[in-house]
Amino acid sequence: EEATGEVYHPEEGEVRPFRVFLDVGIAATSTGARVFGAVKGAVDGGLDVPHNEKRFPGYDSESKSYDANAHRARIFGLHVGGWMATLRDEKPENVNTTFEYQFATYIKNGVTPENIEEVYAKVHAAIRASPARVEKEFDVEAYVASVPKNCRKQVKRSLAQRKARVAQKKQSRIVKLMAAQE
Repeated sequence: EEATGEVYHPEEGEVRPFRVFLDVGIAATSTGARVFGAVKGAVDGGLDVPHNEKRFPGYDSESKSYDANAHRARIFGLHVGGWMATLRDEKPENVNTTFEYQFATYIKNGVTPENIEEVYAKVHAAIRASPARVEKEFDVEAYVASVPKNCRKQVKRSLAQRKARVAQKKQSRIVKLMAAQE
């Protein structure tokens, strides 16, 4: 199925595999919050989540109406594309808000404000085709080498290693003192 942003409620008598209740804890639950995007995805994915469209992006509290196209625009990242276009067209003074700084990964992967919807559609299709998480090999040595030396946390040593290190320091100190006396 294609993500349209339309509100979906299970029909009377339709059996769903799981009934799930949203528990946001202390997270802010303002209208349009990301957690409600997750609820929409869970409902579209087949879970039975009691919900109301009043919390989805695209709901206008003044006119009491829900705009599915506004929600669809959020699902396909058109708001991100709009921000990309704005930053690309104007040159802000703050270096942290430049287009190249904020969207470096997008630029590297060839994502532009014009093709962002197609990219999101491809991602959705890939997730539907294989929803299992792909485990990546993690190269510890490469990661440690990429971290600056002043930011590295020392590896925890065993008791035997700590005692050997102390003995080595003592021996080194003794050798230096003996050399100084001669």
